[in-house]
Amino acid sequence: MGKGAMALPGMTCRAESGGSRGLKIRKNLINLLFILFLTAADQFTKRLAVGALKGSENIVLIKGILELEYFENFGAAFNSLVGKRILLILMTVLLSAFLIWKLFRLPDKKRYTGMRVCLCLAAGGALGNLLDRIARGYVVDFIYFTPINFPKFNFADICVTGGVIALGVMLMFYYRDEEVDFLLSFRGKG
Repeated sequence: MGKGAMALPGMTCRAESGGSRGLKIRKNLINLLFILFLTAADQFTKRLAVGALKGSENIVLIKGILELEYFENFGAAFNSLVGKRILLILMTVLLSAFLIWKLFRLPDKKRYTGMRVCLCLAAGGALGNLLDRIARGYVVDFIYFTPINFPKFNFADICVTGGVIALGVMLMFYYRDEEVDFLLSFRGKG
């Protein structure tokens, strides 16, 4: 409202409410672009892995610690749910839609920036692996941590795991329960 202007109780100036709505739309657009960037980065690294590693020797990055090795994962994490492609696709679509929906419902407060980043990471990674499952029938994994014979993984897995772990830490130590109750409900907040 302009200087000296008066408003009736319970009414807001059109410019103020429109500005807030415009900010929310802009934040959501930035979130979607970040998710698309993560998904594209994942697909780019997988394309490089297919070109450089499929049918070739491993590439040792740090001897005895980290290698690049091509692997076709027909299941989920740790090669679980092998042969359940349709189930994995449906679960990933539902989970990604839920994450993006919750992302759009986050309050427009700086306090939720970390949560916003975590949800983007998880959604971007999930969509990266979803594209593989739909287009190839399997997920391309290529990063191999050798000291503990850890299952091979990819950039999308790093995004999902990093986002979920960071979100878990924030939910335990940063946010109060009442600030995040809306996350597990089907009602939005903000």
